[in-house]
Amino acid sequence: MGQQLESQRRVPPFRVERFKQRFDAFSEIGRSASGAMNRPFGSPADLEARAWLVRLAEEAGFEVYFDAVANLWGVRPGQVDGPAIVLGSHHDSVPDGGRFDGPLGVLMAIEVIQSLQEAGYQNALPLSFVSFTAEEPNPFDLSTLGSRTVAGRLTEDQLNAAADWNGRPLWEALTAAGGGRDRLAEVRKSRDDIAAFLELHIEQGRRLESAQIPIGVVSGICGIYRETVTVAGEANHAGTTQLPDRRDALLATSEMLLAIEQKLQAADNPELIATVGRLTVTPNAANIIPGECQWILEIRGGDMAEVYGFRDACMQVFADIAARRGVTFRRDLMLDQQPQPMSDEVIQALQQAASALHLPYMNLASMAGHDATHIASFTRAGMVFVPSLGGKSHCKEEASRMEDIEQAFYVLAAATMALDTAIATEEGYRHGDR
Repeated sequence: MGQQLESQRRVPPFRVERFKQRFDAFSEIGRSASGAMNRPFGSPADLEARAWLVRLAEEAGFEVYFDAVANLWGVRPGQVDGPAIVLGSHHDSVPDGGRFDGPLGVLMAIEVIQSLQEAGYQNALPLSFVSFTAEEPNPFDLSTLGSRTVAGRLTEDQLNAAADWNGRPLWEALTAAGGGRDRLAEVRKSRDDIAAFLELHIEQGRRLESAQIPIGVVSGICGIYRETVTVAGEANHAGTTQLPDRRDALLATSEMLLAIEQKLQAADNPELIATVGRLTVTPNAANIIPGECQWILEIRGGDMAEVYGFRDACMQVFADIAARRGVTFRRDLMLDQQPQPMSDEVIQALQQAASALHLPYMNLASMAGHDATHIASFTRAGMVFVPSLGGKSHCKEEASRMEDIEQAFYVLAAATMALDTAIATEEGYRHGDR
C-alpha cells in the first residue's frame, strides 16, 4: 500500500519497522510488571521518557529545546521565516494506562517530519513536533498543563501556587523536567508562532472500529467540567454508634454517586456523560465511621448548557441527601473547559488527504479532552483518530492496529504538505518575514 499511496500524492513511504522499533522501545519506559504504563508527570519514568525523546529527535536532525513548562519542541527550519506547522501530542500516562494514548502522536509527529525530510521535501514553513507536559490528570491537579500554558489559559499565579499531594512545588518538578520559571514569558504562543497544529490520537472509543473505518477526522472536542466535592459527616466508633446516631460521609457519598448514574440514565444523551473516578475516605479505618469523603465529579458534553443543567440537577439531589443524612458538602471548581471546534481549514486538509489516498474516513466529535483543545483556541488545529481495539483506553489492554496507524501516517504527511504550501502561499511569507 505504501508504494501506491506514495505515487499518488508524493507522500513518502512509511518506514513501518523503524516506527515499530521506536514505539516498542519507548513503551518500555514506565512499564510495570503487569504490562501497564505508569508515566505520570514528574515521575522518574517521565524524566527518562524526555531524555529518550531528546536523543531520538537529535538523531533525526531536529533542533530540540524545552520551554519554561518543559514542553519538548523539535524544529526543522523552513525556506521562509514564518509560523510553524506543528504535529504532536503528549508522552505522560494515567496510572496503569496503555502504550498508545499520547506517545503514538508524539512518535508519529517525529516520523512524519523525518520522513518528509528524507524524501527531499522542501518545506516552506518550519515543521515542528511537540510533546506537551502533563496532559493527563496528575499529582499537581493541572491536566493539559503544557498546552494550556502555551495557549495562555494557565496563569503565572496558578503555576506558582500549585503543589502535588505531598506538597512538592510544581516549579520544582518543572525545573527537573527541563523547564524554568525565568523563561515563562516565552511559553505563550500565538498564530504568529504556530500556523497549524495536527494531533494523532487513538479514538478511545468504538465508533471507528464498529464502522470498520480506519481514519477519524475530528470535528470538535467536548467541554469538560470538574469539581471537587467534599462531604463532611462525623467520625465515630463503628461498634458503639447506632444507625440513628450516625453521620456517615461514605454512605451519603454512595447515595450521591448512584443519583448521578440515575440522572444520566434518565437524560439518555450520548453526548453527555459524568464520572466519579477518584475518591478519598477519611479516616479510612475498619473500626471508624467515615467522617469525610472527597471526590471529583467530572461531566463532559458537547453543549455546556446541558452540562451545567445536569450539574445543577445533581446538586439539588445532593442537598436533599445531605439534609436527610445529617452531613454537609462543599464544592470547589477544578476545570470548566468549553467545547472547542477544530479548524475548518485543517479538517478540509485531512479530508482531502484521505480522499486522495482512497482511504475511508469518518467525521466525529471527541468525547475525550486533548491538547488540541487549547491550541485550537488561538490557531488552526485538527486531529486524526485511529481505531481503538475494543474501545479500550486508559488500561493496559489499550491497542490499535499497525495497519490503521500506517494509513494515519499517509493522511498526516499529505495534510502537512498541503497546509504548508497553502498557508505559506495565502499569507505571503517570504524570507525574513513574520
